[in-house]
Amino acid sequence: MTLVVLLGLLTSAGLATPTFAETGSVAVIFTKGGFILGVGGGEGVLLLRGKRYPFTVSGMSLGATIGASTTKFVGRALNLRGPASIEGTYSAVGAGGALAGGAGGVQLQNANGVILQLSGPKVGLEVSAAVAGVTIRLK
Repeated sequence: MTLVVLLGLLTSAGLATPTFAETGSVAVIFTKGGFILGVGGGEGVLLLRGKRYPFTVSGMSLGATIGASTTKFVGRALNLRGPASIEGTYSAVGAGGALAGGAGGVQLQNANGVILQLSGPKVGLEVSAAVAGVTIRLK
């Protein structure tokens, strides 16, 4: 009987019902070009709970950027607390962000704690050492 009462108290206090972050699918087409200062933009879509949430992407990188490219990224959005949490400015996390061999891979995080793990083929000729300041806004 004491165990039943204790479990009832924990449940009513909210301790036994944690909130869970969600994972969504992401597809982005990003075009970038520049010399030293790279500027780019594109569009994407977040697929979460069976619904599509289109968004725009804009960004800038500073560092060894030469040329132009278009990258079609696909991947996951982790730690979502609803579709609006994908919005914000992202910066590179860990060793991600390097583009090599015609393929790109990047891991980005925003202030909401959302992590984008993206990869995809790159079309064009661009050498870039930095990925920084990518901003996502829902349409």
